[in-house]
Amino acid sequence: MTKPTPRPPTPGSAERARTIAARGGRAAILPSSDNDTDGARIVPLLHHVHSNGTTTFLFGDDHPLVAAAQWAPRAEMTAMLELADAAPVPLREPVRGLLWIAGWLRVLDGDEARSAALEVAKHRPDPRLLDIGHGVAVLRLTPVSIIVADAEGTSSVQPGEFAAAEPDPFALYEDGWLRHLELSHRDVVDLLRRHVTDELRGGHVRPLGLDRFGLRLRVEAVDCDHDVRIAFDRPVTTLKELAGQLRRLLGCPFMAQTHRR
Repeated sequence: MTKPTPRPPTPGSAERARTIAARGGRAAILPSSDNDTDGARIVPLLHHVHSNGTTTFLFGDDHPLVAAAQWAPRAEMTAMLELADAAPVPLREPVRGLLWIAGWLRVLDGDEARSAALEVAKHRPDPRLLDIGHGVAVLRLTPVSIIVADAEGTSSVQPGEFAAAEPDPFALYEDGWLRHLELSHRDVVDLLRRHVTDELRGGHVRPLGLDRFGLRLRVEAVDCDHDVRIAFDRPVTTLKELAGQLRRLLGCPFMAQTHRR
C-alpha cells in the first residue's frame, strides 16, 4: 500500500494571522448592517493591528462611521476588519491570504486618543497621526473573533492565541526580496522549477511567499493557478540560515553546508 505524501510543515494559524497583520495589507471595515453605513466596505485613512489583535483606525471627523459609532448603544458597534494580504509580484489572482477580525468598534476621545496615537507611532510613524484632534478621529476595534484564510486553509484563532503568537521573522522583508527575485533573477526562479511536479512544469512559475518553513511558488497554468510549497529541511530564523536553505533548494548542497558551519 502506497503511503500518502506528507504535507510540508507550515506556520500555525495564529502565526499566519500575526504575519498578515504585521505586513499591513489592504484594510476595509465592514460595519454591522443595523446602522447608517448600510454595511458598506469602508477604507480607513490609516490602520494598525496591535499584537493583541486590537486595531486602531483613523477617520475624518465627518465620516459617517464616526457618527454611527458615537450614537450606537453604549457608544460602540459591531464591525469587522478585513485585511487582504497581496502577493509581492503582479499575479492573475493577487490576494494570497485574508484576515478577518470581528469585534466592538468605538471612538476614542481626549487622552485615550492621544495615547493610542503614540502607541501606533512606535510601530508605524505616519504624519497623519499629527492630525488627531484637528479633523481626524481615532477608532478602536476590540477583537472577539479572528479568522485567517490562505492556501493552508481557513482557521479560527482565539484572541489569546493571536496575542501569544509571533509574526514570521521575515514578514517585513519578504516583499522586497521576492520582487527582486522576480525582476532580476528569473534564472533562479527557473531553477526552482525542478521542485514542481511534472504536470505543472509547463506553467509560468512565480515567487509567491517566503516564511521560516519554506518558499512558496505560484504556477500560473492555462486552466488555473496552483500554489506549491517547497519546504526547508528545518525552520530558519536568521538570514544566514535562510541563505543556506535557499542554496540547498537551488541544488548547491556544498554551499548550504558551508553556511551551516
